This record gives sequence, structure tokens and C-alpha cells, in this order.
Amino acid sequence: MLAMATVGFAVTFWAWALISPLGPLFRTTGTLGTLTESDVALLVAVPVVVGSLGRIIVGGLTDRYGGRIMFPIISGVTILPVLFIAFFALDSYALLLVGGFVLGIAGTSFAVGVPFVNAWFPPEKRGLAIGIFGAGMGGTAISALTTVKLTEALGAKSPFLITAAVLAVYAVGSWLILRDAPGRVVPTTSLASRISANSKLAITWQACLLYAVAFGGYVAFSVYLPAYLKTAHELTPASAANRMAGFVLIAVLMRPIGGWLADKFGAIPVLATGFAIVVVGAGISAGAPPLHGIGTIAFLAMAAALGSGSGATFALIAKVTEPSRVGGVTGLVGAAGGLGGFVPPLVMGYVYGRTDSYAIGLWMLSVTAALALVLTVTVVRRTVQGQETH
Repeated sequence: MLAMATVGFAVTFWAWALISPLGPLFRTTGTLGTLTESDVALLVAVPVVVGSLGRIIVGGLTDRYGGRIMFPIISGVTILPVLFIAFFALDSYALLLVGGFVLGIAGTSFAVGVPFVNAWFPPEKRGLAIGIFGAGMGGTAISALTTVKLTEALGAKSPFLITAAVLAVYAVGSWLILRDAPGRVVPTTSLASRISANSKLAITWQACLLYAVAFGGYVAFSVYLPAYLKTAHELTPASAANRMAGFVLIAVLMRPIGGWLADKFGAIPVLATGFAIVVVGAGISAGAPPLHGIGTIAFLAMAAALGSGSGATFALIAKVTEPSRVGGVTGLVGAAGGLGGFVPPLVMGYVYGRTDSYAIGLWMLSVTAALALVLTVTVVRRTVQGQETH
């Protein structure tokens, strides 16, 4: 069940990230007319925002109907915008925005997998299990590494047609193989009332803030790092893309390790250590040290810290949330993480445009991580201790 859920997460995230790698191509080929940098940014951002906010509803629906039904539905529905973009939208900016909006549905699969996996494992193993599932976010790397190459080798439609075929295979396979955990508690109240009740839990807003920094930081770097490396360190596009892939790989590998460490030592020490590393790493990077040495070490340490922090956040949710509410809480927290990744690139781009410097943006990340560290060791720690005494 864990393996199938992880594959489903990776495949839908692959689809979710199809437009992002094509952004520079759309600008240089001129097939969509003359696009500004902000036009491309909007094109890339629309699926991210829809996929993030959609998790709130999909998480609640998963609590009600279970992953056995929701995984095939999400992967099946995602085929429609993928084919729409392939056949109708590749030469129209307006249609591409419409396709990207519906493609955002693919990004909601995260809120299906967490409660599904959570229900199959005992509390002391949930951090590792959800961390392994979370490594499916590496699906974005599949897209980053293959989309442009497939477009150049086989034509503009090819990455979309291949992804649609893989989604179709997974939709059928998950329908035949997936089963919800025995003893799953089905909520009886309405979706709106559950979302409202979940949003009032202390752990919900606390985990939202932690995940917005941990996962949001990862998303922001994976989107913005190539541009930063090309501008600040004068790397070639290929070299910048390879370093970004290394950053993503380390963050993805550290996610299950973060969950496992949280099972073993508790989520608070793992989160606190991760945020402390980001405080130092971002501070070092703000000084633009040379990449052959401390500069690379700082970025890779931040990748490891953000990945492990993302894993530990959901180990924390699994520990202090009753199973029937995990999907709803995950939806809200997952939305916060996605939006957390949406804001920093916009801020970095704006600040750089005004100052010709990335240092201010990196110092802002350092300060944000410091605030998350303080929140973790004070307010969040009290929430966990209160739950343990009940």
C-alpha cells in the first residue's frame, strides 16, 4: 500500500510540474508571442496555487471516502488537463493558463496519501512511513530532467502524451490494488464543518507555519535556484540545473530520514536542528561565498535540513492528531507548504529587481527560519507535551 501510494504521488507530481521546465522555452521560441518574465512566472505559479489550495478540500474528501477511491480519481482526472494542453494549448497563452489551472488538481494527491498511509501503520512507525511517501515529491525532478529533452527530441506534445499514459496505467492499477486500512474511522459530519473544526486545532496552525518554512523553503529553492546560480555565480544553465537537481535529490532523500528520526527522538529536536541549520546556511549564502567549498556546503546542508523538517512535520501531525482528522489537517498544512513555496521566489525576484542583490532575500530566509526555530521549541513543544499528558 505504501509503495503504490508513493508511486501515485510521484506520478501526479510529475504531471503537476510539466509546465515549469518549459517556461524558458516559451520565452525563446516565441510560440506564445512575446512573454515577459512575469507572464512566465504566472504560468508556472497557477498550478502550484491551485494544487496547494485544492488540498484543503481533497484532504477532507479523503477522510470521508478513503484513498482507495481518491487516488484513482485524482490520477484519472489529471489526464484531462494534460491532454488538453498537448492538443489545444501549446500555442495559446490563455489556453495554457486554463490548462495549468485544472492541472493544479494533480498537486492535491499529497492530501490523499498522508491519511491513507497513516492509517496503515502503528503510531511509532508513521513518521518513517509518511516520510517514504513524501519522497514521491521527487516526481517534480522527473519532470525537470525529462520534459525539455523529450520536447526537443520527440516534439512538443510528447512529454504530455507520455505522462497521460503513465497516469492512465496508475489510475487502473491503483483501482485494482489499493485497499483502505481495516478499521478506518469514517467521519459523519459535513466537509465544511470538518474543515472549520480542523482549522481551529492548535496543531493545525502550528504545523502550517512550520511546513510553510520547511517545505516552502524547499519548493522556493527548487524553483529559484537555477536563476540565482546563473545570476549570482555566473554558471551556465546546464550547470545550474545540475546543481538544482542535487539540491532536490538531497531534500527528497532526507524526508524519510527526517520522519524516521522524529519517530526515534521526537519531532521537536529534528525540526529545531533543521531550522538552526537553515539560519546559519542562509546567513552564509547571503555573503555569496565561492561555490567550490563553503557555498556548496551551505546549500546542501539547507537542502538536508528542509527535507528532514518536511518529514518531521508530518510525523508530528500523525502523533498528535486523531486518525479520522489526519486528512483534513494534512490538507490545510499541505496548502500552507505549497503557498510557502509560492511567495519567496516572488519576493526574491522583486528584491533583486530593486537592489541587484540576493543577500537581502537570503537574510530574510535566515530570520524566518530563526522565528520557526523559536516557535518549535516553545509553543509547538507545549502542544506536544499537552497531548502526551492526555
